[in-house]
Amino acid sequence: MAEFFTAELGCRLELVTPADDPRECVISHGAVRIRLVRSSRDVPGRLRLTQSVASLSGGKQVLMTAPNGTVVEVVAAQHQTMVPTNRPSLSVVRAADGDAFGEGRAGMSYRDLLPDRWGGRFIASHILIADGGNVEDYVHFHRIRFQMIFVVTGWVEVVYEDQGEPFRMVAGDCVLQPPEIRHRVLRSSPGLEVIEVGCPAEHDTLVEHEITLPTATTDAERVFGGQRFVRHVAAVSALTPSATSGFLSRDTGIAEATDGLADVQVLTRAQRSAEELSEMVHLGEFAMYVVLTGSARLTINHDGDQRMELIGARDAVAMPPGSHWSWGHCSHDLAVLQVVLPSGCVVPVAGTEPNKIAAR
Repeated sequence: MAEFFTAELGCRLELVTPADDPRECVISHGAVRIRLVRSSRDVPGRLRLTQSVASLSGGKQVLMTAPNGTVVEVVAAQHQTMVPTNRPSLSVVRAADGDAFGEGRAGMSYRDLLPDRWGGRFIASHILIADGGNVEDYVHFHRIRFQMIFVVTGWVEVVYEDQGEPFRMVAGDCVLQPPEIRHRVLRSSPGLEVIEVGCPAEHDTLVEHEITLPTATTDAERVFGGQRFVRHVAAVSALTPSATSGFLSRDTGIAEATDGLADVQVLTRAQRSAEELSEMVHLGEFAMYVVLTGSARLTINHDGDQRMELIGARDAVAMPPGSHWSWGHCSHDLAVLQVVLPSGCVVPVAGTEPNKIAAR
């Protein structure tokens, strides 16, 4: 039977035993090893092997049957990210509510900022590394549509494929991790806190066994899955007027790097500003605010209901499409992380009377 697997499927014979009357053999196909054992019971099995589309006849699925009845299915390797249907809901998660951090990968603790995950389409996490030092991480990559990391407090050293030597991110810095870019977390300060937002919520994380980091080449313009890597450094970034009046915005460059798929900005209250704060509306797919410092009152209108939410540091609010909201009673040190998909989907409501809040 081994001849069928070697001749028809391109498998490689690795072992035969015993030589005079083979009862067992081992074959390999890529990284897969299969042990074939002669048995008095002939129960057909089913094998599913993957190959590149180019190596398949006509690029189509192939079905074959071995002499013992085993069905062999050869299909194209699929790495397409499956994104669930969006099921948005208004979500307010407060740090003061006492939601516990759960143990995650590589010694990191996770707090969920989007409990229902909008049907599995999005995930938002508050991540903590309490002790600091070397991180028990390994070179890996994610099959995702979108993923960003924002440092809230502390520092972390990371290294990315084709992005040069390891570098340190500090509070206010941000990276866009494009699909399947290889990377590794090296070490961190005690009490490191980061915000991670991604799509979809459940996605594969794969260990990279071949590529070591840093790579020998550096290519800042390399495209990974239609996106470019972004390293945003807060210390050298400018503030510009925001679409939300009364605020200044720090653009991370993620909108440009994703060709408008997503946008990430830091909004800060304009000092000594008595500018009217416009009412905003969400016209896109996803909108989330995470308070970094300070406090504010959000007046939210959704599905005909109005609610006021007092929010402070590490609180997170996710706004469903169609929601209207306005900011009020903003502290002078208010800074908010805004993550939206697509870019430009949060805009002032035309023709509404904005709230006028004098600066304090």
